[in-house]
Amino acid sequence: MRFLTNILALGLKELRSLAADPVMMVLIVWSFFFAVLADAQGASDLVNNASVSFSDQDQSRLSRHMKSALYPPYFQTPGEIAAPDIDRAMDMGEVTFVVEVPPGFERDALAGHRPELQVVVDATASMQAAQGSSYLVSTVSGEIAAYLAPGTVAQVPVDLALRRAFNPNGEDTWFYGILALMDNLTIITIVLCGAAMLREREHGTIEHLMVMPITPIEIAVAKVLANMGVVLLAVTLSLQFVIKGILEVPVAGSEGLLIAGTALYLFSAAAIGIFLGTLARSMAQFALLVMLTIMTMMMLSGGQGSVEAQPDWVQAFTWFLPSRHFLEFAKSVVFRGAGAEDLWPEIQAMAGLGLAFFLASLAMFRRSMSIAG
Repeated sequence: MRFLTNILALGLKELRSLAADPVMMVLIVWSFFFAVLADAQGASDLVNNASVSFSDQDQSRLSRHMKSALYPPYFQTPGEIAAPDIDRAMDMGEVTFVVEVPPGFERDALAGHRPELQVVVDATASMQAAQGSSYLVSTVSGEIAAYLAPGTVAQVPVDLALRRAFNPNGEDTWFYGILALMDNLTIITIVLCGAAMLREREHGTIEHLMVMPITPIEIAVAKVLANMGVVLLAVTLSLQFVIKGILEVPVAGSEGLLIAGTALYLFSAAAIGIFLGTLARSMAQFALLVMLTIMTMMMLSGGQGSVEAQPDWVQAFTWFLPSRHFLEFAKSVVFRGAGAEDLWPEIQAMAGLGLAFFLASLAMFRRSMSIAG
């Protein structure tokens, strides 16, 4: 009973300290509301609003057909550019794509001479350039084929039917919104717990705690549970009002299971934060450790690229990252509608890793307290 009473008192103290820190409160609100919206709506693997111009030296009906086939949201309405101005426009970054139509293009095409078009691409925007080139070539080629042979359908040996599972319309905001929420809860949990440990040391209150009738495990558990509760509340509100409300991302599975899995993962992330906060001797050291840890977790967990595309030794290392298992858990619940019976490996991995990280952080914390004493 005394154990629980001490944890409750220390947890309330932690919440009061957090509430008195306006910078942290603003960071939490920003991370779970505005940052999620910005990441979901600002990031995209698709071509969007790409600038394109035509250097039309043919001024034929076919060239006008090609221009009319390019329209928003993939491309801006095509503009006109003179051939001598192309290099200057590219150097100034005024246009991403330029289609050069040579004189007599329609005449040669109708005569079967296979004339050539030139597409000039500003490849400094690598993703937009790569995807946009494919879109542009496919659209223009299709328009030329339809113009030269109206009403005909190309005969191919295979009829390929594409069906998207779990995201039929290919909405980027669905994935990027969930990914932003997952990344931000990792960052905020690690920062809150680590900063809480450093705050005790920098304010000199760690010595006060040492002379009180409380144990290191009570201090660690109180900090983990208090910060977990704050982040879990923020995640729940963000899920309801931002993910489901504003972004309109449907949750195919159980929201209760998703929140429970999130709480389990937060235990792991909080333990990592306690460990880093105990290991660091200053806020500057802690910031460097957090950058190294969080960047590694975000890059290798499967959010920014497939785990299967990584080298074999890296894939083996990712099994020790709780973020990998949580990301797979969250995607399975939100998009595939998976239940707990389907996700036992991820649940067990998160629980096991969380316990291991917590025991390691507790051992480090006890050691630091004994040294300080």
